[in-house]
Amino acid sequence: MRTCPICDKTSQMVGNYSNRVRATQFNPTGKKRKQPNLQWAALPPQAGGGRLKICTSCLKRNRHLEIKMI
Repeated sequence: MRTCPICDKTSQMVGNYSNRVRATQFNPTGKKRKQPNLQWAALPPQAGGGRLKICTSCLKRNRHLEIKMI
């Protein structure tokens, strides 16, 4: 499963349709599963280097640079 290791963001079930859509001729669709936007981020040398897939919200906040190896 796609998960951000920093903030534990996972997939979500999203979408629904309103009564207005239901009242028209269009075929309403049900819910869909949305995945988090994971991108490769380079870890700092203090954390051992390498790369890690994290979500873009963590990437914007530079949380991958705060990771410290114990």
